[in-house]
Amino acid sequence: MEEKKEFLCGVVEGFYGRPWSMDQRKVLFQWMQHWGLNTYLYGPKDDLKHRLLWREVYSPEEEGQLRTLIVEAQSRGLRFVYALSPGQDIVFSSSCDLTLLKRKLRQVSDLGCQAFAILFDDIDHSMCQADSEAFSSFAHAQVTVTNEIYRFLGEPPVFLFCPTEYCGSLCSPSISKSPYLQTVGEDLLPNITVIWTGSKVISRKLSVDCLAEVESVLQRPPLIWDNLHANDYDSRRLFLGPFKGRDSQLRSHLRGLLLNPNCEFEANYIPLHTLGSWYRAGEEGRKDEEYEYCPDRALSAALHDWMEELNQPLQAGRQSTRADQRSSAPVSRCKTLDTSDNTLRGTCAVARLPVFPLNSSSPPPSPTKVKGEREGQDGEKKRSNQPSQPNHQPPGSRPGAPSGGSRGQKAQGRGPCSGKGLLSESQVRLLVGLHYLPHEHGPSAQKLLQDLTWLKTNCHLVSTNNKKTPAQKVDEWRGRASRFLSLCEDIAQLHCSVVGGANRAVLYDLYPYVWDLRNTALVAKAFICWLDGRVLSDSSALGSWKNCFHWCGKTTGADLLGVESEPWVFKGGVSGEVQMLLPIGSSSELFTHPPPLFPTSRLYNIRPYHSKDKVELYRMVRQLHLRTQGGQESSAAHPDVIGDRCLGPCLALCPEYSFILEDELGVCGCVLGILDVRSFAKRCQASWMPAMRDKYPPKGGNTQVNKRMSLLSSDQGEYPDSLLYHFPSQLRLDALPELVDISVSRTLLTALLTALKANGSQGVFCEVQPTDRQRLEFLTKLGFLEILRGEARSREGVVLGRLL
Repeated sequence: MEEKKEFLCGVVEGFYGRPWSMDQRKVLFQWMQHWGLNTYLYGPKDDLKHRLLWREVYSPEEEGQLRTLIVEAQSRGLRFVYALSPGQDIVFSSSCDLTLLKRKLRQVSDLGCQAFAILFDDIDHSMCQADSEAFSSFAHAQVTVTNEIYRFLGEPPVFLFCPTEYCGSLCSPSISKSPYLQTVGEDLLPNITVIWTGSKVISRKLSVDCLAEVESVLQRPPLIWDNLHANDYDSRRLFLGPFKGRDSQLRSHLRGLLLNPNCEFEANYIPLHTLGSWYRAGEEGRKDEEYEYCPDRALSAALHDWMEELNQPLQAGRQSTRADQRSSAPVSRCKTLDTSDNTLRGTCAVARLPVFPLNSSSPPPSPTKVKGEREGQDGEKKRSNQPSQPNHQPPGSRPGAPSGGSRGQKAQGRGPCSGKGLLSESQVRLLVGLHYLPHEHGPSAQKLLQDLTWLKTNCHLVSTNNKKTPAQKVDEWRGRASRFLSLCEDIAQLHCSVVGGANRAVLYDLYPYVWDLRNTALVAKAFICWLDGRVLSDSSALGSWKNCFHWCGKTTGADLLGVESEPWVFKGGVSGEVQMLLPIGSSSELFTHPPPLFPTSRLYNIRPYHSKDKVELYRMVRQLHLRTQGGQESSAAHPDVIGDRCLGPCLALCPEYSFILEDELGVCGCVLGILDVRSFAKRCQASWMPAMRDKYPPKGGNTQVNKRMSLLSSDQGEYPDSLLYHFPSQLRLDALPELVDISVSRTLLTALLTALKANGSQGVFCEVQPTDRQRLEFLTKLGFLEILRGEARSREGVVLGRLL
């Protein structure tokens, strides 16, 4: 009887997605023992024999592995609860199904398990005809089978039942009037504990008052299955914040509380550490203020301990941890049941990284890897050998920010981030603040969103044709912009430090998230830089910030959610909210793409074009041309002719729609845009083409130059009205092929689309050669549609368009 009264507090592995590995579970047990937690529930949804194939017994090898896991938990003083989810296809009235259910649980019981759970969550309420004839209701069917299984197992002291109506929002018509819950409360044997998640699937708060009603209906104190840190519903969200929003007085009204945390194991250090603090604060004899649970204080303590973990040279898979040194319990070295390869998260938009047994900061050699690395290194060496030019700071740019100049000279204030290093405490606090809790952002995320919202709303103060703004207001806008850019750079440095850090286990779990946020911050930073002096005010005929920005989000996700909404109503977390504050925020496919297979710590920057970048851009496109021509120089006498043809008109006539991509070695890509193709073509014919004829006179007899001039003239050919009506803008994208992180090119393109949309464009197209399959594929993946083929033009080509 004393054992029944113990408050169950610990972890439920009950998320959808790739289950944890056995090594990770062993580390989990070490953490739990050290933090005073006492219960682990095994119930990963994507373990086939837990849910989909629940009827199948474990093989002899799986038996041995599961026994090892049970013994490992028990050796650390933890209660191991085995859960089974038969609800998807069980026939409650079938004696065969009941026999198979008993057989499966008896097998696990024979392995040493003494606590069990039957889960009927996330299933259809309907019953087959046989069940409808045998039972009076769906709840009656579940309760009857559960009671029989409970008796069959000898009425174990811990036996849990998860109802189909497991939270207030799923009860019909309400908690107190739900026939389903009333049946459960009246007919379920009294020593069986009912699982509950609170008022919602993911409850913002749990209080004594909100649990009183359900406790009355169930006729017993429930056990909370707490989804506060679960992230399986959104592949772009991660929750590193403290255990919060749960009254310390809950313990006397609950049978227990189990936290269902992040799918990524390494992301759960702070959630579980602070859960342990909450649990210990509620123990008898700790009622004074000194031991009262404080989330902020618990977070600081967890951060202090996590810093030690983060800067250990641990390999992916967590073979060892300092928890081993703190605990005297022996660690089993037997082979364990490993379900980590069953499935990946089915709806994951941010792809998982391969888990390599890393011995350094790079994955083990493989033919593909060696080739890719060698190409990247060779390319960087080639670029570093190029002659350099002075690297001046562009007017109005933030000191220390990257600027133009040739490759081979590192951008000012942006040293390389390679090799293993230590994450600083400020970086870890930034990481946690950006990935905090489902209903609440951390301080850094709040600052990021507030500043972006204010800068966007007040961008008319620095619009290109607004001459009446007081200097004080302009300075205020630029000062706030400088702080915003600084925070974006901190995010880039955080990404770099995680990739270059010593702890590879943390890297492979957190990398998709810091990488995703880094790319979003790159776009936001470029957009804010571009707004200064380039956005059109509301007096412009082409478009304005007012008639464009009504498409942008005006409130943050937390504001939209409120207390009564589930967190999955608004996707993407901080990245998603930054995205929605941008003019093209509704184009989700521009912001969701898989991370590179091999993490790179190289720093990138995207910024508006400055006139001094022209020399380097011309050099880059000339280099690209030489590569396609097999290295043969066709216009040595006129080295600018390729640049004049490819980039010259845009840089001369509409430089405000040009963006530069640079890494630590300098410029490595660019994207050029034309807001209104019709007016641009007229300006070209009036000013650009005469200037080119003066620069490249046809009398020289140079056939190559004459051919180039002919092509340059044909580039200005007319496009049909049917195209320009929907797609009035045009773009050109160039990037060095050795660019390792392809997603950066997408981010560069997204920055331009944001600028075009901000000034009123409704669509953009790009003309490419049919032989350029890589660019065709790239643009198609970004949602560009094939609109027009080359027969309508003076030369062969394919035009791809995209609505904004």
